[in-house]
Amino acid sequence: MGVSADAVLRRGAVAWLHWRAEYLEVPDLSDADLSGMNLRGTDLHDVNLRRANLSDVKLVAANLSGSNLSNSILDRADLVNANLRSIESINCRAVGADLRWAQLDDANLMGSNFSAADLRGANLAGVNAISVDLTSATLRCADLDGIRLNRATLCYADLVETNLAQADLSQAILTETELGSAHLYQTNLTQAWLNRSHLVNVYAAYANFERANLTRADLAWANLTKASFLGAILHGTNLRGVNLTGADLSRADLTGADLRGANLSYAKLERTIFTDANLTDTIFSG
Repeated sequence: MGVSADAVLRRGAVAWLHWRAEYLEVPDLSDADLSGMNLRGTDLHDVNLRRANLSDVKLVAANLSGSNLSNSILDRADLVNANLRSIESINCRAVGADLRWAQLDDANLMGSNFSAADLRGANLAGVNAISVDLTSATLRCADLDGIRLNRATLCYADLVETNLAQADLSQAILTETELGSAHLYQTNLTQAWLNRSHLVNVYAAYANFERANLTRADLAWANLTKASFLGAILHGTNLRGVNLTGADLSRADLTGADLRGANLSYAKLERTIFTDANLTDTIFSG
């Protein structure tokens, strides 16, 4: 009777490496309880870890590329510098996990819970993160280029200086989210909830804020060159010093936007479109 993959893994990294070299099939660790184990640097690429319990496990610099982590539990797991490229991780739970500088590019994280996780400096380029929960997560300086975050929850998350170029955040919830100095070039924020969020000094040229809710958000000194705000709610929004024109006099579009009580003092507004916008009590001083 052959030994199980779980039993071999518990013998240590050397035994695991030798066993993998001889074992021709993809190791099956589905439903395994590996909680609290020290698997630092372990090669787990392409392994089946569906429904596995990996809470509090140490996977620093481990290789999990191509593995299946769907419905697994990774609460408080230490995945610093881990290779998680192209993983299948649908509906997994990684509350409070440490994923600093982890490589997650091209992963499928749809429906997963990463609330309070630390993803500083992580690479999530091209990730499928539809309906992911990132409440109170830290993504400062992470690379989210082209990520799909449709209907995701990012309330109270820290995305300061994060790269969100060409990301899809349509219908995402970003209430009171920190986005200062983030890169939002061509980012899709259609129907997103950005109420009371902080977007000071963001670069959001060609971004799409159509029908987004930016009530009392702070966009002071943001570059909004040719951004679209068609039908957006900007009630009481701070737009002080924003650039809505650009060097080539490209025009931003605020057609039908609700700008009641918004602050547009010192803003660059040449050729900006305000057709049918509600400008009641809007401030244009300076």
